[in-house]
Amino acid sequence: MPECPRLIERPFPIVISAPSGTGKTVVVAKLLSSDGRLQRALTATTRQPRAGEVDGTDYIFLTEVEFERKQKANELAESARVHGMWYGVPRESITSALKKGKWVVLNVDVQGGLAIKQAYPDAVMVFLLPPSLEALESRLRGRGTDSEEDIQRRMRDALEEMTVAPKYEYIVVNDEVKTCANRILAIVWAETSRTSRGLVVPGA
Repeated sequence: MPECPRLIERPFPIVISAPSGTGKTVVVAKLLSSDGRLQRALTATTRQPRAGEVDGTDYIFLTEVEFERKQKANELAESARVHGMWYGVPRESITSALKKGKWVVLNVDVQGGLAIKQAYPDAVMVFLLPPSLEALESRLRGRGTDSEEDIQRRMRDALEEMTVAPKYEYIVVNDEVKTCANRILAIVWAETSRTSRGLVVPGA
C-alpha cells in the first residue's frame, strides 16, 4: 500500500500591524492566551515605559546608545523610528521561538512589518483596522496618555499607515477583541495547513 502524504507543521512568524490606538496590543495578548503554540517576540524600544509596563515582559526598554549599539551589531531583525522613538525586534527573540517550535507573533508598525517580511518571506502579514476613524480617535483620547497635539499627529499617521494595508495578506477589523483574536487564530490555523509550508508526498 502506498504511503500517505504527510503535512509537517513548520512554525513561522506572524506579523500584526495597526495604527496607534487600534488596540493591537490587547488583541495580541488575547491571541497568545488562546493557543499555547503562539509566542510573542519582544520589541526593543527607546520610549519610556507606560504605567504598568514591565521591562523584559512588555518591551525591552533601551537607551538611545544601547539601541544604536544593537543596530550596528546587526542584532535587530528590523528597526524604525516611530513618533520620535526607536523600535526594533531582536533577531534572537524570533529565532529562539521558532527553534522551540512556536509560531512567533510580532507586534510591529508597518515599517517594521514590511522589513520582517523581507527577512522572513514565510511570515504571515495581518493588518488590523479600527471600526471607524471616530472609534480610533475615541480610543486615543480614552487612553489619557497623549496630548491634543499627539492625538492629532497619531490620527494623521494612522491615515498614512492605512495606505500600506494592501501590502499585507490579511486585514481584520478590531470591532471586538475576542472576535478579532479568533479571526487571526483562524488565519494562523489555515496557514499552518497550507501545502506549500510542509506537505511531503512520498515518491514525489
